[in-house]
Amino acid sequence: MAPYRPRLLPRSLVAGVGAALLLLAGCGDDHSRAAQELYPEVLEYVSVPEALVALTNVTVVDGTGADPVPGQTVLIREGRIERVGPAGEVSPPRGARVLDLEGHTVIPGMVGLHNHTFYSVGGRRVQLQYSSPRLYLGSGVTTIRTTGAASPYDEIELKRLIDAGREVGPRMHVTGPYLSGPGAPSHHLALTAAEEAREVIGYWAEEGATWFKVYTRISREALGAAIEEAHRRGLKFTGHICSVTFTEAVELGIDAIEHGFFTNTDYHPDKEPDECPGGLRGHLLQTEIDSEQVQRTFSAMIDNGVSMTSTLAVYELSYPGRPPLEERFREAMDPESFDLYMATRERIEANAATSTMPEVFRRGQAYELAFVRAGGLLGAGVDPTGNGGALPGFGDQRNYELLIEAGFTPVEAIRIMSLNGSIILDEGDELGSIEEGKIADLVVIRGDPIANPAEIRNVVTVFKDGVGYDAGRLIEAVRGQVGIR
Repeated sequence: MAPYRPRLLPRSLVAGVGAALLLLAGCGDDHSRAAQELYPEVLEYVSVPEALVALTNVTVVDGTGADPVPGQTVLIREGRIERVGPAGEVSPPRGARVLDLEGHTVIPGMVGLHNHTFYSVGGRRVQLQYSSPRLYLGSGVTTIRTTGAASPYDEIELKRLIDAGREVGPRMHVTGPYLSGPGAPSHHLALTAAEEAREVIGYWAEEGATWFKVYTRISREALGAAIEEAHRRGLKFTGHICSVTFTEAVELGIDAIEHGFFTNTDYHPDKEPDECPGGLRGHLLQTEIDSEQVQRTFSAMIDNGVSMTSTLAVYELSYPGRPPLEERFREAMDPESFDLYMATRERIEANAATSTMPEVFRRGQAYELAFVRAGGLLGAGVDPTGNGGALPGFGDQRNYELLIEAGFTPVEAIRIMSLNGSIILDEGDELGSIEEGKIADLVVIRGDPIANPAEIRNVVTVFKDGVGYDAGRLIEAVRGQVGIR
């Protein structure tokens, strides 16, 4: 077998600053970053550069699942949370920048576990090197796992630029290219044997990938070898699987599974080994969430520490008449991309009378609720693919509403989208909740998203590593750019 060579983008063609960029990458694992270390092209979005900041008179939803606590002060010093307590007891130190946030809520920075930097609409796929990092951060998403790259070198470069303070955006966990089997799309790598799978994992691990994602047509042999190699290197594996069932993937050692109910073939009556069966949606309509077979799937995942990623925002796109049309979506998208999205949406709505998606979607939501109630660890991500209606960041906010619609309480939904995600990424000791000593990744929201979930959209300031970014400025920068830049 010939040695593996990347088939997506030659190293010589990687965009960016070449050798100088590699020199800047050394700070990539250092979470803390003072505003004075940021480059001018990032500082233009910073509204709170001070190292000592007190957020006073604010309602805190800490991300642990605890009830909201009003009238709090959150003290940030040198990029970390120093104190959290009642405003009458926590006095801002001399020299602190004091922000009186009465009428505002502070939540942890959201962790997007299925947050590509590419985007698809109307059959087109576009790498959003400019607009996706701004939309994510401006929407309150401070950490992402890309969970499949259409252009992995672009993502590796973007991560290096963000880590070096030369580009604005969330911290990134890059998964490398999609890994699939024969018949996969052109931007996927088709793995046909165990040896090839090990070579591919080794190559992309050395290039900077820290997670890997398998796609629908993989064989058990190739997947098992890939997982084994990733684990040997201390890295993790997730998957959007079909040819391999959830329980088979668990037996092979997978760490996480994407999309939940919508992609599970454990319950398909005609499932053949290593084959992705047809008629997936039909068999889901025959699956009862409280059935013994579903509980077996949950038990296998939970007993082996396998998490699940909710991506309700992207599946809602196939639900006639949903999601709500928001003016901010139209403003963010370039006109042609918006027209392509609307054309697809109208075709879906034209077939509403025969659509099975409303029932499948309801069951998908119930599946995620049942998984968590059984003791499972659930994270969330937007997956900005499909027909173009799930935008980076905006779709993460929509996930919050959809999780509540599924039956989770608002504080449970916040935990799923923050602390749970950090735990899945092995960063729960540093990120994901508003606790003393943790890194100051915080989202300031005007209003009360616990009482009024739609107010999750009212992001004012996003703190990442203790530096406050102007959410409005970030969103305005991408006006008309989604779909082209």
